[in-house]
Amino acid sequence: MHSDKKDIAVIAVSGGMDSCVTAAIANLEFNLAFAHINYGQRTEKRELKAFNDIADHYRVKERLIIDYTHLAKIGGSSLTDKNIEIPKADLNNKNIPSSYVPFRNANILSACVSWAEVLNAKAVFIGAVYEDSSGYPDCTPDFFSAFEKMVNLGTKPDTSIKIVTPIINLSKAEIVKKGIELDAPLHLTWSCYQNEDEACGVCDSCALRLRGFQQAEIADPIKYKVKPKY
Repeated sequence: MHSDKKDIAVIAVSGGMDSCVTAAIANLEFNLAFAHINYGQRTEKRELKAFNDIADHYRVKERLIIDYTHLAKIGGSSLTDKNIEIPKADLNNKNIPSSYVPFRNANILSACVSWAEVLNAKAVFIGAVYEDSSGYPDCTPDFFSAFEKMVNLGTKPDTSIKIVTPIINLSKAEIVKKGIELDAPLHLTWSCYQNEDEACGVCDSCALRLRGFQQAEIADPIKYKVKPKY
């Protein structure tokens, strides 16, 4: 619930585990405003449901849902282009995977910053993870600090918005543990790249998530078609 004493923070919430735990961390200090981007990803409907379920859990009144149809039109990613197959998980891959959506985080942050300036919010939180970013170039600490400088240059003189990435240096196992510690509603989250009914268990996102729960020795509360040992 909104407390008048707390500043507002805009949280980019995909509906996945990382953004859910990020919201739980932000909730300790800020009043929450949740932003969600539909960009033509395969699991768009299921992610939107997870977003609203998490928002309900935290009783978030300020919700912004943005349709970024241009990311699907631009394509170039297996998440948005049905002609590009989503590869089976390869957790040792060092190359940029086909699931990389070109410059997606910059697009997401731009919308969040525009809204944050209108709300007079003091921060934008995003649940980027460096170690498990599978080589996504827009998930690095350098990218976010550069983006914050750009925000400072491109907003009103009296606007001051921090870009906060509270879990960027955590492993997936540490994120799971942090989520449990903060009582984050992990059972409401959705991480799978390709299914909307039961998580596939074999895409990169499912694999990283399952490995995190396995390393944390905690049972993942969502349903999977298969649950390999990672």
